[in-house]
Amino acid sequence: MKLNLTVQPRFRLNFSPLVWVLLTLMGIAFVVAMMRYAFGIGVISDLSYSYPWGFWISFDLFTGVAISSGGFLMAGTVYILRIKEFEPLLRPSVLTAFLGYIMVAIALLVDLGQPLRIWYMMIHWNHTSVLLEIGICVMSYLTVLAIEFAPVVLERFPKVHKVAHLIHKFIMPFVIFGVVLSTLHQSSLGSLLLIQPSKLHPLWWTPILPIMFFASAISIGLAMIILESSLSSRYFQRGLETHLLAKLAKAIPVALVIYGLLKFGELAVAGDFGYLFTSGTMSILFWAEILIGVITPIIWLSIKKNRESANGLLTGAIIVLGGMILNRFNVSWFAVKHPDPLFYMPTFMSNVKYFPTLPEVAVSLGIFAAGILAFGLAAKYLPVFEAEHEAEEVHQSLHGLQPIRASADD
Repeated sequence: MKLNLTVQPRFRLNFSPLVWVLLTLMGIAFVVAMMRYAFGIGVISDLSYSYPWGFWISFDLFTGVAISSGGFLMAGTVYILRIKEFEPLLRPSVLTAFLGYIMVAIALLVDLGQPLRIWYMMIHWNHTSVLLEIGICVMSYLTVLAIEFAPVVLERFPKVHKVAHLIHKFIMPFVIFGVVLSTLHQSSLGSLLLIQPSKLHPLWWTPILPIMFFASAISIGLAMIILESSLSSRYFQRGLETHLLAKLAKAIPVALVIYGLLKFGELAVAGDFGYLFTSGTMSILFWAEILIGVITPIIWLSIKKNRESANGLLTGAIIVLGGMILNRFNVSWFAVKHPDPLFYMPTFMSNVKYFPTLPEVAVSLGIFAAGILAFGLAAKYLPVFEAEHEAEEVHQSLHGLQPIRASADD
């Protein structure tokens, strides 16, 4: 990666209406979190011993980790596969992954019953728990992402640019380590659900859940890169690298076809096809997930016109993410049985009810708002998109084209 050592503009936060909205959401989340720490989790949440997992786990953990998968995909593509044409998308993708994992860690601090003991895992190892592997991978990969993104921060300060060169020189081992960690972590979230074959509905429980999670993470990561590039190009009024995003969009249908074949192939082998139309609400949720997250984006992104327009790319990315996020909610929340408090038997007819409270949602929205604000500040005051600008100039000069500018009218 070519290092950019130009002096960046002085830090000056622009309090636009969007920034005020993000700061407000963050402030509300901070107050709610302090209430949780002072008075216990029951004050702000409707979770219970019979319903220990809810909105936080599905949105902050399972969804947050999945949408952060673009970082290892781009790092592996550029550094390991040496496909240098995607280098302009590398830094924004690593930044998105870095912020995503930070948000996951912060959310877990609010969700844990004893948040001050989060570090106990590193000392009191439970070798039979998948959570140990997940925790180690999260902390290790977060460290790797910090190292990968460090040169971008150091380039902001000319006096330490030699350190940026040094990190870049020895970056390959960290990239390889990060790809391995992320691969393990994306799949181990599925392994975490293998312990509940009697609680998770047969339409989702399968012994190949780790493979399913990793396969879906690929399409989610590619879609997230497209979404991040599309939105940032609109907000910062920068050029959109449509020719690169179109190639990523072309790969998404392939990844989704593989995921769909695994999904329906496993149901056929397990003899669970009967549940597809006889499970009531579960059947509706399953088909909604497949139609939105698999079939529709395969058709949409298979059309060349949609892949080569800014709005078509953005629409396709949103559809993919919508369907795959529904999958994460289904597999970790909607399709999970919970024990009846009277008989302690897992059943869908249980009297145990749960609906996320406003404080629960406020915490997640505040953390998400902090991530958006942090990305915006980094993109404005750090050379996150410098490589993209250079690549765009080369691409446009080779093809005799004018820079593509994304706009609401595109």
